[in-house]
Amino acid sequence: MVGRKDKDGCGGWVSTLSGQTICFTGKVFIDGEWMLREDCDTMARVRGASSKTDFSRKVSLLVHGDLASQAVTDSGRQYSKKLVGAARERDGGYHVCVVDGDGFADLIAGHPTRCRELLQAPDDSDRVLVLPQPGDGVLGAPLQRKAVGQQPAGSLMIDLDHLEKGSAAHEETVAALIAHLSRQNIEVRSHARNAPRFDAGWSRGNDVFIAEVKSLTGASEDQQIRLGIGQILDYAHQLTTMKSVVRVQPVLVLEKRPSSDRWQSVAKQSGIRLTWGPDYPGC
Repeated sequence: MVGRKDKDGCGGWVSTLSGQTICFTGKVFIDGEWMLREDCDTMARVRGASSKTDFSRKVSLLVHGDLASQAVTDSGRQYSKKLVGAARERDGGYHVCVVDGDGFADLIAGHPTRCRELLQAPDDSDRVLVLPQPGDGVLGAPLQRKAVGQQPAGSLMIDLDHLEKGSAAHEETVAALIAHLSRQNIEVRSHARNAPRFDAGWSRGNDVFIAEVKSLTGASEDQQIRLGIGQILDYAHQLTTMKSVVRVQPVLVLEKRPSSDRWQSVAKQSGIRLTWGPDYPGC
């Protein structure tokens, strides 16, 4: 069972539905479709959760549907009462996690999701705001360095990008980037469930960055950089077609400084921020 936590206990993330006691605010918008509470309840039970129709101290997770990023008041509607109740529980030292429809869909798919921040207006204790967060719909869970496995040898049918992502040099570059940004108190994230599969992403203030990482060890430097430029421009373009997505800054992260300075000019003219280890200038 997922126990009740103090107000700092979730760490900003909900990792699983298993063991959660869920309360829904009503219909939930999931991947372009409105889902009734009964259907959401069924999906949650398959993932090991239980649910309650009313809000109480047994609830560990509140799923708010049509309230995302809206100010709501307790005007007698049951869903707003639940949200206000979650905010009051937090103020009392008991942390109730709150997710929106996208977050619930993430958990159904087995992905961690952000616990939403709530804000109560100081002049009205019954006015609650579910706060948007930089990178919503773009950035996923905290990024972890992957273990490098053995790759099949000799086949021309190998996906070159998949092979690159499994290389030791690639993962060492990712790990160094994570360490560099963590020293600035910046959390490096993976891609969101429905976002393009970029290598790393982060936010600084309201600015959102997505990055493709390329190692240069044992490979054609020009080929790797050209590949990275094409990939990150493609990812950034895909994100422009997504609704309610903030403008993102594409970044190409290289293992080391490229031999030719012309790539800095190419990147700048393409709207890409180019950086490299070990110091990652500009990041």
